[in-house]
Amino acid sequence: MSWTRLSIDLPSGITVFSGENKNLPLRAWVVKAEYLNGGNKVAVLSSTDSDRRETPGQFARRTDAIVVINAGYFLMDTKPVRHVGLLKTEGLLREPASHTVYRDNSQYYVSRGAFGIDSTGAVDIGWASTRNDTIFIWDQVIQNRPGKPVASLDFEKGRPWSLSEAVHAGPILITDGKINITTEEEVFFNTSIAGVQPRSAVGYTENGEIILMVVDGRQADSRGVYLEELALLMAQFNCVEAMNLDGGGSSALVINRKLINRPAGLSSQREVMSAIGIYHQD
Repeated sequence: MSWTRLSIDLPSGITVFSGENKNLPLRAWVVKAEYLNGGNKVAVLSSTDSDRRETPGQFARRTDAIVVINAGYFLMDTKPVRHVGLLKTEGLLREPASHTVYRDNSQYYVSRGAFGIDSTGAVDIGWASTRNDTIFIWDQVIQNRPGKPVASLDFEKGRPWSLSEAVHAGPILITDGKINITTEEEVFFNTSIAGVQPRSAVGYTENGEIILMVVDGRQADSRGVYLEELALLMAQFNCVEAMNLDGGGSSALVINRKLINRPAGLSSQREVMSAIGIYHQD
């Protein structure tokens, strides 16, 4: 992938890159933002509309975010829509984690990948679940395998994770600077998530930068990527932790209230339930 820095009027500490690989073919965009010392703030956003859905552009206009990317999965066939897994914004738990999922008539206990922000504004990524109103993080992923679910979710092996904001998505792509894709462990097998798709992803570097990436797909000039390819792209930007976000037609990146990519080949944006935003603080 060949990356080019784009000339966009943005606050200090925020840069945007476009990427192209004509052989695959593939098009992608990346936002790199200093969030610890650069005067920029990161937030998890949830819709305030009556149907609990907004486009990333609507999130940007309502909250004055400079950058917005879609975040977690949601059930589109429910009214109002329901978030799939953990969602915490503005210190309030909007949706608890999903403790179990079913595959081939078997019940699996899960602790899926989550992106979180603590009270200092620092970001983190880990395998998370909830008990009552407490978020727990696991240092090691729960060892599910197809046809071999774990017997239970042992909270004694987790620890409380103090977060002001958080969102479940997954699977995790990079752990401790190494590619570590936990598709099976997070029980995303036998779903479209493992295939070639338009993608969104979030990660961070050891230098206090958040990385947001969107990869177009389902188009003649951009086919989309496997999770393994997405992890390699995030590694190019020195992510020490990275996670896959909701993809497909939901994948959208908005900068200065303008849609940067073409979600699934369209110029319109899908309404989503959650997003990640970047703000500048003077």
